[in-house]
Amino acid sequence: MALVVIRQDGKIDFWKEALMAESPELQVYGYLEDHPKDNIEMALVWKHPQGSLANYPNLKLIASNGAGVDFIFKDPDVPEGIPITRIVDTKLAEDMSEHVLAVILSHLKNLDTYKLQQTQGIWKPRNYYRISDFTVGIMGLGELGRVLAKDLVRFGFKVQGWANSHKSIENVKTFAGDKELSGFLSSSEILVCLLPLTNKTTGILNISLFEQLPKNAFVINVARGGHLVDDDLISMLDSGHLSGAGLDVYHQEPLPATHPFWQHEKIHMTPHYASVSDPKFVVPQILENYRRMKAGKPLINKISRDKGY
Repeated sequence: MALVVIRQDGKIDFWKEALMAESPELQVYGYLEDHPKDNIEMALVWKHPQGSLANYPNLKLIASNGAGVDFIFKDPDVPEGIPITRIVDTKLAEDMSEHVLAVILSHLKNLDTYKLQQTQGIWKPRNYYRISDFTVGIMGLGELGRVLAKDLVRFGFKVQGWANSHKSIENVKTFAGDKELSGFLSSSEILVCLLPLTNKTTGILNISLFEQLPKNAFVINVARGGHLVDDDLISMLDSGHLSGAGLDVYHQEPLPATHPFWQHEKIHMTPHYASVSDPKFVVPQILENYRRMKAGKPLINKISRDKGY
């Protein structure tokens, strides 16, 4: 039996080679090449074409090639009853934490502003901010959120987090559920979204939420573009309620050249590159679940279809 790689970003051969280098006996196909669909038991997917998973009558496992699985649930033809797994990569979490910290420090230390002033020949000191004066609020305390919280604490920030249920993280105050969201937001001067994208969290970064943040709060979205209502962010930036935003994810990627984010002086953009899966950490998880699937053993990093993560 065999595994198929389904993705549309030109990296099929890269992942095929990485898998076969670790497991030469495994039959691995790209979904665009001729292959025996009846033999496919596992699909390794990343933003696959909708409907493509329905082509495999003997499919037993759908494996996301990343930490997110929201794109799988957007497919109306995803087969029912087949387990879905995701990647839990400590290196991915470390990379994400480094990115968020860099964005926060760039904002607090006015690095983008000073770079612009440099090109204009302007010598003008801006407001000076210290890390210890700011509270960072993290929405989502899964693997990525926990690593970020611990790193921010070590760096000297005051840190708090919000999730579905209370978590125990040293030196981090946690809030839980809808009832405690307002209290969390009211004291989050820097807000970081690391939530999974579900029906409940789609559009959660909206004007109602932004209004509950302190004036001059800074918003970072490194989760999914679907969390953010774009027009609401622009409105709150233009009104002066928010001091800026750091965005790595968008509703449409690549972001259209006509999108207003490109020219907005208060938005720091990166091209969905806050963290990147490393085959050295990812391939062993994929192969382990392939072996477990074949042996009928419990899978690692299996997600809940009901929760969507």
